[in-house]
Amino acid sequence: MYAISKKNLWCIASLFEGWNETPVWSCLQGHLGQAFADDPDNPQSAQISIGDFCFFAGIPNPELIRNIPDPSKVPVITLVARQENWHPLIESAYNGQYEKFTRYAFKKEPEAFDQEQLRANLTALPQDCEICQIDGSLYSTLQSEDWSRDLCSQFKDPQDYTQNGLGFVIIKNHEIIAGASSYTYYDNGIEIQIDTKQPYRRQGLARIVGSRLILECLQQNRCPSWDAVSPESLRLAESLGYCLETPYTAYAVGDMALLSAPR
Repeated sequence: MYAISKKNLWCIASLFEGWNETPVWSCLQGHLGQAFADDPDNPQSAQISIGDFCFFAGIPNPELIRNIPDPSKVPVITLVARQENWHPLIESAYNGQYEKFTRYAFKKEPEAFDQEQLRANLTALPQDCEICQIDGSLYSTLQSEDWSRDLCSQFKDPQDYTQNGLGFVIIKNHEIIAGASSYTYYDNGIEIQIDTKQPYRRQGLARIVGSRLILECLQQNRCPSWDAVSPESLRLAESLGYCLETPYTAYAVGDMALLSAPR
């Protein structure tokens, strides 16, 4: 197994060509993540690791399958393979210590959003709440709590986030209670992450803050990409105007206690 440097990412690009997973684009464009392959000169198998995701393409390779982030730092890792013939290898490598589930990819069609409806969604914001754009100070606050960390976790510091990221939070009585932000970014867009603090879930806050982020992306000519992790997330995405492209299989590996928790 070989780590692939930024200047040599071209050598694995053909293995991922046509795969509409924006974290893959983020890595291949040199923005985020790490790449690995079975051979540095003529790769037949490749892996892209970014955050708590690993993406695989080419000929199934057991060494790459086991090459996941340190579990002490990333307790649960999501594995996604471009070809289904990787699936038996994943299941064998982790010997029952995994959860197989379905994620949902949406069409990347910024022009399809109903901006009037998105603006109407903002009127549902409770009177005792406000929406604020994430700045350096809010970045640091989000990183200090488990529920909100993924909103900005792929950015190395506040300056990196304010330069390359984009996001908004809902604040109530000086407390951040929901957020929508760029989990990753690529040349012409972002991959959206939406989270709500436990006591405030199922109150429509995710739809409100998600609408605000999508509107800002459209204003900046950035594509607001999103993959849903559950049927509930799928319904939220469709209510915001996303159109399903395809469901796909993913595997979660790592801390079994966390794997059994509701998604």
